[in-house]
Amino acid sequence: MPGLSIQQQVSLLYKQQSRRILATLIRLLGDFELAEEAMQEAFSTALKQWPNEGIPDKPRAWLISTGRFKAIDRLRKLQRQTAWAEEFIDHTEQSLSLSTQDIDDDQLRLIFTCCHPALPEDARIALTLREVCGLTTEQVASAFLQKPSAIAQRIVRAKRKIREAGIPYEVPEKKQLPQRLNTVLQVIYLVFNEGYCASSGDNLINSALMDEAIHLTKQLSNLLSKTEINGLLALMLFQSSRRAARTDENGKLLRLDEQDRSLWDNQQIKEADRLLKGILPKPDIGPYTI
Repeated sequence: MPGLSIQQQVSLLYKQQSRRILATLIRLLGDFELAEEAMQEAFSTALKQWPNEGIPDKPRAWLISTGRFKAIDRLRKLQRQTAWAEEFIDHTEQSLSLSTQDIDDDQLRLIFTCCHPALPEDARIALTLREVCGLTTEQVASAFLQKPSAIAQRIVRAKRKIREAGIPYEVPEKKQLPQRLNTVLQVIYLVFNEGYCASSGDNLINSALMDEAIHLTKQLSNLLSKTEINGLLALMLFQSSRRAARTDENGKLLRLDEQDRSLWDNQQIKEADRLLKGILPKPDIGPYTI
């Protein structure tokens, strides 16, 4: 990233990659809080080391590996105080996997964990929006039209349930996928909507959230052939194609008839149109396709 300082590049990495890094650390460490602390320590270490050592060739893998070792070091310090620490260390030391495919799949694994049927539906959605997609508790509360304190308690209870019930961090078998699919699609579309019309901040549009929702839906489409997945993907691509034309130079929302259509993303429109033409002959369309 030429022209940016080390600090700016680390900040950009955090903005673009932190949720994927967190998802992998949760898989490797098996604990939300421990993974969150490990990720923060990894980025802090990067800010100290990279100005002298340079940015590594694979910064995301470096951050994941550093965060994991920071967590293991912390657990070793607790080893004398807690009986479970030694077993936990053994698990984390044996579970390292940092291939690009594994890291990309970790977000889907985490989404399906957060959307496990053992959790209440409102808790599934709130937890996924907060932990997988990085929305603040206030943004999640806005999506639910509830107080942030109530959402925070819901998220804490959901994390406790995952830990106590031993809910695995994995994509379920294909026969189990359909029963979780509706919640997953609902969560992804809520993420997209938060990006399309942000509930907080100075900007109406949060492109990073829109892109993340599209990326996750494409991953889901590769995993499972379902009409509604492609219906949601087409819907988001059509909406996303207009993002550059939706506001004026002052950030004010422009109506459709006021937009400069030359700014629309024709590639996304063509992709959405192709998906839609492949869907419409099928009988099992749902609300996203409609």
